Amino acid sequence: MSADASAAAVSEPLDLVRLSLDELVYVKLRGDRELKGRLHAYDSHCNLVLGDVEETIYLVSSDEADQEVRVSGLESW
Repeated sequence: MSADASAAAVSEPLDLVRLSLDELVYVKLRGDRELKGRLHAYDSHCNLVLGDVEETIYLVSSDEADQEVRVSGLESW
C-alpha cells in the first residue's frame, strides 16, 4: 500500500487502530505504565485486546528513576 493509499484509508482516528490489527502496538497508560503487545481487537470505546503483552512500570525515587518490567499473561489472572 502506498503512502497516498494509506492516508486515504485513515479518515477517522479509529481507522488508524484498525490498520494496526495483528501488529505490535505500544500503549501508554496513566500511573507511569506502558504496555507493548499484539493488537487482537478493539471497540468504539478504545477498549483494546492485546496478546503477548509486556507491561512496564516506571518507579520514580528521589535519587534516580528505576524501571521494572513484568510480563503478564493468562496465568497471572
